Amino acid sequence: MILIGTKCQLQQVVTEDLTASQIGSGMLPVFGTPFMCAMMENAAMTCLQSFLEDGQGSVGTHLDVSHDAPTPVGMTVWAEAEIFAVSENGKMVDFKVKAWDEKGPIGQGIHTRAIINNERFVNKCNAKLDK
Repeated sequence: MILIGTKCQLQQVVTEDLTASQIGSGMLPVFGTPFMCAMMENAAMTCLQSFLEDGQGSVGTHLDVSHDAPTPVGMTVWAEAEIFAVSENGKMVDFKVKAWDEKGPIGQGIHTRAIINNERFVNKCNAKLDK
């Protein structure tokens, strides 16, 4: 049973490789929004993983976030995901996601993940390659 209120927090130091200018989402050497979003998704995936059975995984289906403040290279950033809702059939899980750096909040939003059977999901994906 997936527990509402379960949280996971991840952290990393912003490097040149994690900047907007590096990934092409902007031209400045600041923590890139795609990397903040990826951290949020990773925190949610990690939070959910302990509730899944062997052969199950989860995939992100929706992400609605704001990136509210810049973070320079060299500063530590954190992302946190908290389960706040589970669908009636137990297959969709909603998370509140937040991010901050050493000086305060930098982003927040909502993220949804779907629980999937890993093998079936990959097979369905790879079937797109069939002629």
